[in-house]
Amino acid sequence: MSIQVENISKKYGDQNALTGVSFEVKKGEIVGFLGPNGAGKSTLMKILTTFIPATEGSASVNGFSVTENKKEVQKSVGYLPEHNPLYLDMYVREYLRFNASIYKVSKGNVEEVIEQTGLTSEAHKKISALSKGYRQRVGLANALLHNPDVLILDEPTTGLDPNQIVEIRNLIKNAGKEKTVFLSTHIMQEVEAICDRVIIINKGEIVADKKITELKAHQAQIIEVEFDYRVEEVALKNLPKIKEVNNTHDFIYELTFATEKDMRPAVFDFAHDNGLKILQLNTKNKNLEQLFRELTGDV
Repeated sequence: MSIQVENISKKYGDQNALTGVSFEVKKGEIVGFLGPNGAGKSTLMKILTTFIPATEGSASVNGFSVTENKKEVQKSVGYLPEHNPLYLDMYVREYLRFNASIYKVSKGNVEEVIEQTGLTSEAHKKISALSKGYRQRVGLANALLHNPDVLILDEPTTGLDPNQIVEIRNLIKNAGKEKTVFLSTHIMQEVEAICDRVIIINKGEIVADKKITELKAHQAQIIEVEFDYRVEEVALKNLPKIKEVNNTHDFIYELTFATEKDMRPAVFDFAHDNGLKILQLNTKNKNLEQLFRELTGDV
């Protein structure tokens, strides 16, 4: 098991940042760690990287305890913090060689990660001259420098433009072919694009731990229908498997059903039985971001 977390709690004074958090990440998995700002994502990542201790509980990375085997954990982990710390007055290649000497790895590793992260054309530049996207690449290159088994990435695409986000996503996907990746974000689309599993945390507690395919399988079905006359919502609530009725505009209704079965025939039958004409009918599913908002109460 690449990461094991058992009953981890963390207090800052009287405030609970984490409460009884437990989960496992298997070798080779790319797992998204989701939650709103202040949910405890960065706190847990700092515990896993030995930056801060937990108040209670235990955790291990690559089989090494984060409290008893700190050096081994640090060797096993490539960490990109939320606020990527870089020496802005250093050149890209100079900075990576400096860190290579600390990790005691060869300069050949530097050239490998420069190529791997698409920094070849920027390697001669000062870090201060780079865009935010290229600075994130430098941070990723540094995290990969000692060829760790586990990558822990805290909000790796924060503040990037859409093109830069796609570039960093692709870098993470490629890294995930050979390594375990534990990726923190509050953006559901990030996880959907990169990961095959998601752990959602809210107010310091795990509220979901599922594969993306499982979450999608349980999405509610939404049918948007426009009738030629106004319909009483009470009547629509008699439809089978109906979960919610929302009159969005004039004669347009959004019907949410708690089933994967296609409910359009039921809506057609309802219109026929009540002497109504259907002017338009569309189906849509809740996306993962909506599910995330429901689970975290951010509605």
